[in-house]
Amino acid sequence: MQNHKLNTRKFLLQPWKKFSIRKSTLLVATGLTVSGVLPVYAGITLHKQPTSATQIISQNKPLEVTLVSYAVTKEAYSKIIPLFTQKWKKEHNQEVTFQQSYGGSGTQARAVIDGLEADVVALALGFDVEKIQKAGLIKSGWENKAANGAIVTRSAVVLVTRPGNPKKINGWADLTKPGISVITANPKTSGGARWNFLALWGSVIKTGGDEAKARDYVTKVYKNVAVLPKDSRESSDTFYKRNQGDVLLNYENEEILAKLKGESNFPTVLPPVNISIDNPVAVVDKVVDKRGTREVTEAFVKFLFTPEAQREFAKVGFRPVNSTISQQTQKQFSKISNFYTVKDFGGWDTVQKKFFDDGSVFDQIQGGRR
Repeated sequence: MQNHKLNTRKFLLQPWKKFSIRKSTLLVATGLTVSGVLPVYAGITLHKQPTSATQIISQNKPLEVTLVSYAVTKEAYSKIIPLFTQKWKKEHNQEVTFQQSYGGSGTQARAVIDGLEADVVALALGFDVEKIQKAGLIKSGWENKAANGAIVTRSAVVLVTRPGNPKKINGWADLTKPGISVITANPKTSGGARWNFLALWGSVIKTGGDEAKARDYVTKVYKNVAVLPKDSRESSDTFYKRNQGDVLLNYENEEILAKLKGESNFPTVLPPVNISIDNPVAVVDKVVDKRGTREVTEAFVKFLFTPEAQREFAKVGFRPVNSTISQQTQKQFSKISNFYTVKDFGGWDTVQKKFFDDGSVFDQIQGGRR
């Protein structure tokens, strides 16, 4: 029987060896930070938690929380998590260990659904959180359980051009010009590419055009797209490393961070009519109730909306949602005169069915460009 249990455990853990996870423990009393790379299952499947968060706090035992997020947030959370653990230590006399997993938003959502035990998810699209909800791991109404409709950061779509902008690309309309090579990922497989698609569509709808004009415009843009990489990271590599394309559609925050780190000198154009790329955060109810981590996890989510955390998000290029930090950092971000959201398209369920499901608008456009 014992061998059977061990074999079962080995079978359950095997799929998660492909996920990279960083375990970061803040020893507040000594001011030291200890970090190391662990298999994702090391602190999840084998970790034993008391059944009550109150019980944990009363015992002052170290507490572990698992954050699952999308790749480009890693830099921000590396600063935010120590701030939170310091605060928790001061208020509860208890150390908190964070395990962190970063990857593509859709991939992360699928991992959580398939068994990656996340206490909290911070993903690129509300659609990905909704998938976890539909799997029964997050309770309905999650977007009302945190500040700002659970949207913790914002971004926008920028047009990245070659140095000197030789093709004179200054806005959405220029993407349809003959001879312009556009780089964007496949919205069937990439969350970032879905934002790009909605930005293109909205650039027509939000300036007086109708659905027919929007379809015509977007079809012309995709005729200028030679290849459709599977995700935003591959799109960036295609543009920067393989030197393909005249213009790249990318997250504003990624371009800001690249410039801050001295990794890019490529000019960018921020169209004043743009989509608000809203990034949600949610507590994974089924996991926190199982592990007894609800209190600390909800405190962490609440902390993400504080000026301290929002300032760190802004430092790496995300548009803060906290009004105080938004005012303090307004010079860092160009003004967007018409900033619409996915709600203007009916929400993610409507968007997915209309634009990205099999046989929907995107597939029809793809058929028309062949």
